[in-house]
Amino acid sequence: MTRSSQKRRAAYRRGTKGEVRAAALLRLKGYRILERRWRSPVGEVDLIAKKRDTLVFIEVKARASLRDAAESIVERQRQRISRAAEAYLAYHPDLKFENVRFDAILVAPGRWPRHIEAAWMSAK
Repeated sequence: MTRSSQKRRAAYRRGTKGEVRAAALLRLKGYRILERRWRSPVGEVDLIAKKRDTLVFIEVKARASLRDAAESIVERQRQRISRAAEAYLAYHPDLKFENVRFDAILVAPGRWPRHIEAAWMSAK
């Protein structure tokens, strides 16, 4: 196994563990997880959850520090997640929510995950 493939596998495992921690935090806060790692041709959303009348698309970032995690959510990625959210809503026309929101959950070793509600707005 090459060094780069080892790094990719380690990053994948770190991301998966981060998503498990993020989903647990959301459940504790009263959210219901609808999807994990939802994929479409235009992008992927780590978690899709609902709470009351709000549908939430969540990007989970696991890094060495919460600051590194926050800085890793760049504009290009936000746009990709927004397009994936549009695709999700198109695939599920029966879903009716008053609010749609984009959140981020930052995960770092030895720290409680940080949930940032309305981390960004969709371009549309």
